[in-house]
Amino acid sequence: MGIDQAEHDRLVDEAIDLVIRLQSDSDNLVAIEMARQWCSRSPEHERIWQHITKIHGASGKILTEKRKSEQREKLGLTRRNLMIAGSIGIGAAASGSLFYPRVMRDIRADYITATGEIRSVSLPDGSVATLGPDSAIAVQYRNGARRIELLDGMSFFDVARDPNTPFSVAVGGVTATALGTAFDVSSDAGVVTVDVDHGLVDVRASTPLLAAGEKLTENDWVSYDASSGDVDRGKHEPGQVGAWRERLVIAERETVAALVARIGRWIPGKVIFADPYIGSARVSGVFDLSNPQRALEAVVHPAGGRVRRMASLMTVISPI
Repeated sequence: MGIDQAEHDRLVDEAIDLVIRLQSDSDNLVAIEMARQWCSRSPEHERIWQHITKIHGASGKILTEKRKSEQREKLGLTRRNLMIAGSIGIGAAASGSLFYPRVMRDIRADYITATGEIRSVSLPDGSVATLGPDSAIAVQYRNGARRIELLDGMSFFDVARDPNTPFSVAVGGVTATALGTAFDVSSDAGVVTVDVDHGLVDVRASTPLLAAGEKLTENDWVSYDASSGDVDRGKHEPGQVGAWRERLVIAERETVAALVARIGRWIPGKVIFADPYIGSARVSGVFDLSNPQRALEAVVHPAGGRVRRMASLMTVISPI
């Protein structure tokens, strides 16, 4: 059942209040939890939240208590518009780059790790998810399905067998489904990789190369780059799947951009490219994360790059 205009306006005002609170202090865990709880109250709450954050991000303006009503009209936040806004482009805000993407991620997540942190969590069915650094997952167990959304980073899943309830992990347009197995899923710089430790995993994506599904068995891996449509496949040596849990990154023909994104999860702050061309090169090797800075240097050097620590929270990769 829908809601009347007065109730809709009240929810819009509440969402704007939460947005203001998060803008004022984006690292405030209390504010993040308040927003998470607010979004979970109903589908209408979630729908309004999604549109408020997107449109607010596109406007680039701070909303104040005095101007809430004015901004609601100016931004077209009518009940009808909120129903159809999903079909309208909202420019750069659609990428999430203008509105605290990390905060939005944290609101949706059930489990989060910090830079350099590796954490194992027990899931409701007895499965175990081991999250890599700076990673996040949302757990959705309902209606006879076990579904995980990898919101960021990487996670190794040791799945409790249940033939009647498939276990799936979704990220970046890719879905990996298993019954009882152990496998690793990562998302780095837009490249999604699925590695199977043991068992059988079905991997599907919208690209024609994976639309019909691909069955991966022990030590198989497949990666999908949504921006280029490229699909790569290969086979690891035994014991190499999820090697990051032992502070090793094992790469086979991976882009420098993807490896930098992965290793950067062990380095405080942002890692950015001064020259995007460096990130397109492909490298292979074993990189030791006990010294992330040195591992980063080993990755970018063959591509003609060097690593410079510009400030405590900024690392720049530039041409040699």
